[in-house]
Amino acid sequence: MAIQTKTAMSVDEYFEWEQLQERKHEYIDGEVIEMPGVSDTHDAITVNIIYLFMSCLDRLRFHLRTAEMRVQVNPSRYVYPDLTIVCGRPAFADASEYNLINPYVVLEVTSPSSEERDRLDKLSYYFDLPTIEAYLIVDQHRVCAELYTRGDSGWRRQIYTELNDVISLAMLDCELSLDQVYLGIAFEET
Repeated sequence: MAIQTKTAMSVDEYFEWEQLQERKHEYIDGEVIEMPGVSDTHDAITVNIIYLFMSCLDRLRFHLRTAEMRVQVNPSRYVYPDLTIVCGRPAFADASEYNLINPYVVLEVTSPSSEERDRLDKLSYYFDLPTIEAYLIVDQHRVCAELYTRGDSGWRRQIYTELNDVISLAMLDCELSLDQVYLGIAFEET
């Protein structure tokens, strides 16, 4: 299913219009992009990751937000990551508490309709946001996770492709085992 886009509108028009919609829409430089529903596999992977984070995150320091929380990556770009982790108190662009401005770690589970945006556009958006220390992309069609972490000399990319791989998220003092990320997921053999 292709992502549907709508004609250009201002940020304020988008905020007002978005509140009346049944589906979520991202906003990129005037373009409104409908977010399609997710597959069972996508949702199961996301839930597995939530379980893993709930068992390792220090919930007094870190706050987990789901795909319902909109993130402002700059004043003309608003996205809905599959999961967002905030370090410290969540901060918002305004009193409405709809536009999170201090994501610390963001996670996207790929979908056929959004994979290219997750790996290209959103990657550059997240790299430009100074509060983000890590961006994790998890593939829903094969065992594969890409972790981008911010360092003194720029961003570092690590790829994990084996079920016995463990993703170390030192900034959260957490580890995610791919066998647990993909728990209960059956892949078609190729």
